[in-house]
Amino acid sequence: MPKVSSVIVPYASYLRVYEPLAAFPEPERGHWARYARRPDRPSSQDELRRSLADLLPTPPIPVPVHESGDAFVADVDGVLCVCPWRTRLRGWQALGELAEELPGPVLDAVLPPVVRRQAAQDYERWLSRNPDARPWIRTSTWHVPLNWFVLVADEEREYDKGSEKDAPVLRYRTPMVQARRRVARGLKALKDAIDEGPLIDGLVDVGRWLEEFHPRSLVELDYGGLVHVLPAEQLDSDHSAADVAEGIEALRTGDGVGAGEAYGRLVERWRAVRDRRSAN
Repeated sequence: MPKVSSVIVPYASYLRVYEPLAAFPEPERGHWARYARRPDRPSSQDELRRSLADLLPTPPIPVPVHESGDAFVADVDGVLCVCPWRTRLRGWQALGELAEELPGPVLDAVLPPVVRRQAAQDYERWLSRNPDARPWIRTSTWHVPLNWFVLVADEEREYDKGSEKDAPVLRYRTPMVQARRRVARGLKALKDAIDEGPLIDGLVDVGRWLEEFHPRSLVELDYGGLVHVLPAEQLDSDHSAADVAEGIEALRTGDGVGAGEAYGRLVERWRAVRDRRSAN
């Protein structure tokens, strides 16, 4: 469980894939095998702090100069699985999304155009040498995308309220084969019922991403820093994966009322989170 820090960087949730060591070529496989034996591996909060620290210099450094050699590690039934941070790649990809999230003047103040242009040129050159690159981690701020919940089941939910020394944890973990199967079933039900929409588009996108990993991987949906801004009673009662599954099943059986009720619970729950974003 992550330790509570005096400086907590909240507000981000994560979708991660942990691949078995066998999925990595040498010498990277050897690096991760040695890395997994380290007793001082950093946490997700450490990762986010490092990224934010790069924005403090003038001009800011939107993307690390060198790729991270860190990763998250999990033991899956005795098999060592690794989720590389790949902060440089994710930084480039996040830059491309900022223009859609921030007004122009705000974006220019945070990251001047000359900095963004240089980063875009660096990414283009790097991508030409690494055309098959993909991140092991997806990040979302101030909410958990509804399509992520399709991948997991309520019985896979893990919630620890934490203590004075340990931070709360709310996450789901599922085998890759289960996540892919749920994506396929969810897409069929959604397309049969509503034909098109943002939930379908998001699920298609995340499904394609999952197909790029080893079939014996582990998929993790982690509330991450959201546990620091949501009250304990709200976390305790949050069963969004169950609501999503109930809504999809209702659509599959033609129960429009049931689907609407499940969707209403989700909208109300996550509107409260967005309201906290506005307050900040």
